[in-house]
Amino acid sequence: MGERRSVALSGDGLQPNAMVVESVVQAVLASPKYAALDPALVASLAAQELRKGRRVKEAIKKVKDRLHQSAASYWKVPPHYARWRVALEAAEDEPVLKAQLQSILQTHHSSRERLPFLADFYQTIFAGLASLRSVLDLGCGLNPLALPWMGLPTETAYFACDIDREQVAFLDWWLARQGRRGRAFVWNLLAGAPPVELVDVALLLKMATCLAQLDPAALARLLDEVRASVFVISFPAQSLGGRDKGMVAHYAATMDALLSGRNWRVERFDFSTELVFRVRKD
Repeated sequence: MGERRSVALSGDGLQPNAMVVESVVQAVLASPKYAALDPALVASLAAQELRKGRRVKEAIKKVKDRLHQSAASYWKVPPHYARWRVALEAAEDEPVLKAQLQSILQTHHSSRERLPFLADFYQTIFAGLASLRSVLDLGCGLNPLALPWMGLPTETAYFACDIDREQVAFLDWWLARQGRRGRAFVWNLLAGAPPVELVDVALLLKMATCLAQLDPAALARLLDEVRASVFVISFPAQSLGGRDKGMVAHYAATMDALLSGRNWRVERFDFSTELVFRVRKD
């Protein structure tokens, strides 16, 4: 054990050696599956694994496993951003555009589950929230592609962040093409709230479970740090395989515990594949 730590950790015995962390990061990013992910996130996970006394080879495997569980496993097929951009540019009217968007949303497990009730979902979570000036989509996935179903005012700014650099570039292009104020940008939510001013609504759609796999305290930190009047937090109601494992009851209890002691107003919405909580911090 002493030899293992001397390889991975710096002299203080607590912090991993920076060069060793970087070697793990480069090995992970060398895999096509993870090449576009935020290096800061990969470095954070690498440091966590090395602090456990793992050898470099072990740390690389563990970081890849964690990234797969929290991100990569949600893709039905590898994303094809250049092809999608061409298809969206070629859409000559709204029905064709929506058909193309639905085809793209099908490729990601989270957004695919929402397609049967897409318009109702956004109508429900935004209902009663008058004069929305800004929305912040945390760990957005492909959610910004659902803008045509959201019913947001044209002047509402939309900010979206995620850990995949290629995905974010594609979504930033999409927001600009829609004439939407705001932007898409790379951000590691384990580092805390992104650098966005006060927003009316912050979305955290099916991201809480992914964050919990990486850092169980991350959701509580975001609730306290993100400057939003309203949070919309959702959880999957079934597993990736479509099985009911008591997940609704489990996540409802998770939210009860999380919000205990916080004098915030909470509304609950149940969809067939998604459990949603709307939290008003005002």
